Amino acid sequence: MTWYKSLSYTELIFIIIFLVAYGIYIVRLVYISKVLEVSKDRLVFKIILRSLYFFLFIVALLGPSFGDTSKEVKSIGKDIMVCVDLSESMNANDIAPTRLEKVKFELKKIVDAFNSDRIGIIIFSSEAFMQCPLTLDQSALSLFIETLSTRLVPNAGTNFQPPLRMALQKLNSEESTVTQQKSKIIILVSDGEDFGNETESVITDIEESGIKLYTLGVGTEKGSHIMSGGGIKTDRSGREVVTKLQSRDLKNLAVKTGGKYFKINDKENEISKLINNISSIEGELRDAKKIDVSANKYFYFLAVALLLMLLDLMLQLKVIKV
Repeated sequence: MTWYKSLSYTELIFIIIFLVAYGIYIVRLVYISKVLEVSKDRLVFKIILRSLYFFLFIVALLGPSFGDTSKEVKSIGKDIMVCVDLSESMNANDIAPTRLEKVKFELKKIVDAFNSDRIGIIIFSSEAFMQCPLTLDQSALSLFIETLSTRLVPNAGTNFQPPLRMALQKLNSEESTVTQQKSKIIILVSDGEDFGNETESVITDIEESGIKLYTLGVGTEKGSHIMSGGGIKTDRSGREVVTKLQSRDLKNLAVKTGGKYFKINDKENEISKLINNISSIEGELRDAKKIDVSANKYFYFLAVALLLMLLDLMLQLKVIKV
């Protein structure tokens, strides 16, 4: 048996005062019954009865716990690496308020949905950078997501190879506590404009590793202008640049790795489908530990004490016989 709490000095003082006062009361009753020459049997019974339920009140106050005191809790999870495109085309406003702001809002949903899984964030344009390593810290992830900006990376075109290569390395390194490849996932978020020429090689490696790649296309096929420096971006000829969602490459990447392609545009938002698909993937057992689950059983002792108190009230002590 374990105890929820121990008696403090204040509680001990009150108990001692009560015992002294109750002892004086008992001595007085014994003296009266002796003077009046009445039977002491009921008096003794009442004293034992009151002492018993007083003791039970003290036990209930301490909060006794007994029975099974622990159980095994298993921690099961996945490792998810999210690659976010921060090229200037993500500032397009064909999805209000901009593609990037919409992505930031939806990424927070993913973080909330997979709060027991480790998530990492890679940002990229022509190069890739680790924004947040694999972590269970939702507060840190939300903070990194909030700070995402196209100003964080050099903008010299978009290349899918660097972020995918980095994600593959991180998921296969010692940083990943998950050993089963089926429990490792890459999410590539982009508008699909890939100007790299080495993407096929990394896709082959991802396919051979057994890691699934999910792609999320952001934007519309109609496209829109790119806002830059408070105005519309223009090319070297002075013409306004229009960026459109290029879904073909994103679809091919997902199909080759056994993943799926999802989209966010002005009419559809498939982030829920993405979350459901990843949720269906079996996680890996990270560890198992025992936790204390013993419950406070004070109410048993309290109930018995109250019944004894009720019995005490029903039994009248007659000290004078007529």
